[in-house]
Amino acid sequence: MPDVTVVGAGPNGLSAAAVMARAGLSVEVFEAATKIGGGTRTTELMQPGHFHDVCSAVHPMAVASPFFRAFELPRRVELITPEVSFGSPLEGGKAALAYKSLDATAEGLGQDGPAYRRLMEPLVHNIDDVMDFTQNQLLRIPRNPLVAGIYGLRTLEQGTGLWNLRFREELAPALLSGVAAHAISHLPSLAAAGAGLMLGALGHAGGWPIPRGGSAAISTALADDIRAHGGIIHTEAPIDRLEQLPAARATLLDVAPKGLLDMARDSLPVHYRRALERFRYGNGSCKVDFILSGPVPWQAPGLSDAGTVHVGGTRAELARSENEVSAGRHPDRPYVLVAQPSSFDPSRAPAGRHTLWTYCHVPSGSTRDMTSQVVAQLERFAPGFRDLVVESHVITAAELAEYNRNYIGGDFSAGIMDVRGLIQKPVVSPVPWRTPLLGVYLCSSSTPPGPGVTGMPGMHAARHALRDVFKLPVPDLGPS
Repeated sequence: MPDVTVVGAGPNGLSAAAVMARAGLSVEVFEAATKIGGGTRTTELMQPGHFHDVCSAVHPMAVASPFFRAFELPRRVELITPEVSFGSPLEGGKAALAYKSLDATAEGLGQDGPAYRRLMEPLVHNIDDVMDFTQNQLLRIPRNPLVAGIYGLRTLEQGTGLWNLRFREELAPALLSGVAAHAISHLPSLAAAGAGLMLGALGHAGGWPIPRGGSAAISTALADDIRAHGGIIHTEAPIDRLEQLPAARATLLDVAPKGLLDMARDSLPVHYRRALERFRYGNGSCKVDFILSGPVPWQAPGLSDAGTVHVGGTRAELARSENEVSAGRHPDRPYVLVAQPSSFDPSRAPAGRHTLWTYCHVPSGSTRDMTSQVVAQLERFAPGFRDLVVESHVITAAELAEYNRNYIGGDFSAGIMDVRGLIQKPVVSPVPWRTPLLGVYLCSSSTPPGPGVTGMPGMHAARHALRDVFKLPVPDLGPS
């Protein structure tokens, strides 16, 4: 019998398993799919030799998440960090560019450069304290209350109708709105502003790295460490009920609240079960991947140097698109999140070819193919894009939900991103990873700190399981 069982081999399940195995415990991981990785899978989606990231592609947390810092991910995975972390194109061949250098970014934002610097500089200079605050649950005293307060005031400004008071031109607001829209939330909103400021600060503090070979390199590194410390990983092993698992002293579940409800059935206390039933999921995404015969012909200089491009236009246009999705509609001009990994990693495609990763937001459960709208937005800011498309592949929001049980309605965040949702993850509790079932913990993105490839939900759940069940501290996680 193992000491620990883990359900789900996404980055959070794998991070939880790695912590437990490093503590000297016997660990078995059960994954329903044929391959591990969850949100960190890479595959030849359309043609041989063309590698596409199925979910995540660019990883701001790879060098900033407390888990990955302890795991020393850059010593295990080659990370390529573009000098331009992200950019936002505007009409007329203009673009706002977020360089790793905050100084270079401010210089390129014209009249609003000094205002952008004043907004971001305290967060960039105190990024470790920002990460301590954002990578934990909100119901705690932060390590540095002053930095948390500064971050909170900036979130209040950029998450409300005050968001334009600081700026006079279009570039800086578009840059901030493009990264805030990662949250799949109404704009402006506190949750989107908080996420955008944190991700934006990471773009200047360490950049937005791309793993060489694809995001699967991250899950492979985690799996290698688990196996090196005696852990066993089972694939094609779906768990529908907790009784299917081997008896173990602790069980960590990388599943959404719906998954726990299905697996635990009537064994959960009524109050907890009702809380999970009230858990709210967000809107979905339609993912469109491309094989191109050349790089994207961006009209604006500098966008070819960006690992990520937020396509949608001005702040007002981005807000209009995201708010249409919030109202249950499919926007004609959607916000399109674009990653161009083959521009920095030639292993992703044969010579002369490129792979392009995109998605746009859609209402929950959508079955609509948004390829034409995505292409139109790219053509708008990169004339000639259509002529470069060799092949494309679409995954609708409904198909994303089939691909991964945690993506309810195509919501890969596994929970709505608003203030209530950030506090109720999945229940209001000082230890939200702990369930009422003895030795059973949740470690999915439905628990704090939420979505993103951070490994932190798994680390938090593992830390409490080690303390509660085994009376052990968190072990050293660096390479042996």
